[in-house]
Amino acid sequence: MKPMKIVPVILAMAATLLAQWPAPTPNDTLASIRIMADNRVKFQIYAPQAAEVKLGSSDIPGTMLGLIMKKQGNGVWEVTTDPVPAGSYRYNFAVDGIRVMDSKNPMTSQANSMSWSLFHIKGNNLMDLQNVPHGAVAEVYYPSQTLGRQRRMHVYTPPGYENNLEKYPVFYLLHGASDSDDSWSSVGRAGFILDNLLAEDKIKPMIVVMPDGHTGPWQWGQPLDMEEFVREFNDDVMLFIESHYRILEKPEYRAIAGLSMGGAQTLNIAIPRLEMFGYFGVFSSGIFGIVGNMGQPPANPSWEEMHKDDLAKDKSHLKLCWFATGKDDFLVETSRASVEMLRNNGFNVTYNESPGGHTWLNWRDYLIEFLPLLFQ
Repeated sequence: MKPMKIVPVILAMAATLLAQWPAPTPNDTLASIRIMADNRVKFQIYAPQAAEVKLGSSDIPGTMLGLIMKKQGNGVWEVTTDPVPAGSYRYNFAVDGIRVMDSKNPMTSQANSMSWSLFHIKGNNLMDLQNVPHGAVAEVYYPSQTLGRQRRMHVYTPPGYENNLEKYPVFYLLHGASDSDDSWSSVGRAGFILDNLLAEDKIKPMIVVMPDGHTGPWQWGQPLDMEEFVREFNDDVMLFIESHYRILEKPEYRAIAGLSMGGAQTLNIAIPRLEMFGYFGVFSSGIFGIVGNMGQPPANPSWEEMHKDDLAKDKSHLKLCWFATGKDDFLVETSRASVEMLRNNGFNVTYNESPGGHTWLNWRDYLIEFLPLLFQ
């Protein structure tokens, strides 16, 4: 084909492609999330065919039941929150009852059975990304003999770990029932908190292991079977870490803590193996079922009896037994009863009640309070 005859063909093809190209919409330039100077947050989503859109979040104050968004004339729905404290927050949109992530925001946080969109509000020097030396948070896959499959955990190593031969204390940090092994390092900001505390010389360098506390599918309303995870933690997670990382293996260099489900798991791991740990912490949790709910008698009155011999073990090496719970937390009575039971069995328990409830607004603060107490 001669060159002059090619030009009309190319032009015709281009015209066809342009005709098929989607027409511009407000979504092309939409800023889905805007953090204002007073920490109010404006959310927007383009959904011109939707009849109802709500903003949902696990931790933004006032959004637990969903904030109704208002439709603008251009098909964009929007809502603005009240001022939000500094920290990281998960959110999604419910479009006609279907939860969707924010496709305009690349920041995400994995939970147990879903993923959330994520944003961060600056203003807390210990949670923000600062100009300090940074450690590394790695996704680590390991063979679980207990479960017969590959599993994933997140592992934080401190700045300079790759360039030396030193051995480090180890801190096992467990998540809650709604979360995954990703949660502490995404919405929990654990890596940044560790970096910033290290830079201020408030903590010792340490390796932090964040395993997956669920061994199978789980949804709200189902009972929590934590025994399988406890076996896997003892037989697989700890053995893998201590054979693949430079770990100081004495109890005074080993700590464990967790929030909610992870706090209950902490007690079910640390009490039977008390000789292994120098420190343990329980955030917004305790022995599940130790007190009744809604006027019902205790569902698990035998835990203390089951662990009678463990509770009677020598505690002289135990440097810290630490609890913290929000005054409005639905597990506050569980925490109080667990603390009383441990004190009755000779444990020197530090117990703090903070404002607020069962939320990452508290759990990040608890981590900031707990870390400087370790390995001193």
